[in-house]
Amino acid sequence: MELRLRPLREQVVVITGASSGIGLVTAKRAAASGARVVLAARNEPDLAAAVGAIRDGGGRAIYHVTDIADARQVEDLGGAAVAEFGTVDSWINNAGVSVYGRCTDTPLADLRRQFDVNYWGQVHGMLTAVRLLRTRGGALINVASVAADTAIPFQGNYCATKHAIKAFTNTLRMELEEAGLPISVTLVKPGSMDTPLFEKARSFLGVEPRPIPPVYAPEVAARAILAATERPLREITAGGMSRFASLGHSLPPRLTTEHMKHKMFDSQTTAISIHEDHADNLYEPVIHDGGERGHFEGRVHERSVYTQAVLHPRRTVLFGTAAAAAVLAARRAFIHRKTDAGVSDTRAD
Repeated sequence: MELRLRPLREQVVVITGASSGIGLVTAKRAAASGARVVLAARNEPDLAAAVGAIRDGGGRAIYHVTDIADARQVEDLGGAAVAEFGTVDSWINNAGVSVYGRCTDTPLADLRRQFDVNYWGQVHGMLTAVRLLRTRGGALINVASVAADTAIPFQGNYCATKHAIKAFTNTLRMELEEAGLPISVTLVKPGSMDTPLFEKARSFLGVEPRPIPPVYAPEVAARAILAATERPLREITAGGMSRFASLGHSLPPRLTTEHMKHKMFDSQTTAISIHEDHADNLYEPVIHDGGERGHFEGRVHERSVYTQAVLHPRRTVLFGTAAAAAVLAARRAFIHRKTDAGVSDTRAD
């Protein structure tokens, strides 16, 4: 069957992890484009507030409280989307949790729980999405991380979950293509984003963690995700400088290790102490998920030229060609003026 993705304005879009950060921004942008949106997360008050804001703006949306670590709850999420809107056109697996600590200092139970959410949660979403999309077709979009391509101190298990998501995603894509199913499968790899993920992370560092610069606005990832709802994209990195992190695995291992040792420890910590009563969302949702943005104090890049170039290659080529032509024309004009000036001077002599 031919793979044809509908315009976003005609779609029903399911988004997990939609109560804050990338998921919330993506949901709002999708609704603003005319899509009917189903928001899923564990935090019901924040989901209700997000849906209320979308409806106040004229959009159509519902929410469904879902712990993606539970396969039955993910199946129920798909059922709720179909019951409300009749179908699903795009399924976005975005939810995840973060744990910071040395590999040897993090309890095994916490490592397993993180895999239950980050990896198994996306697997549950993928299997449900394929069941819903296999006849009518659509887009399956998995949000991983540049951590899917590298290893980062204090985030060993997080990186492992993202590596696992990448492997399952790529395998599933091959199997769906071989079976002739009209489902586009995309892996989105955001770099460091200014979201509330870090303040909700479980930390064994004694302090609250922070994103590794350069840091991008969640809108950078949201634009990449929504582009994949309308046209097949195999894989895309959200954030140009983050692309270098993905390329790190191609460098000599010793060089990469030395860089990580000297740059990636202090760059991930803040001066905000973690107390015993500090709330994280590893097992249960926090009272408030934090909204769209985090509280990163450094520069936040609102756009990524690299990501835009990947998403709009023709536009980039045309712009580059026009820019090159303009530079060439300016150079010729300069040379011409200089030549004319030289001729005039000769005549004057």
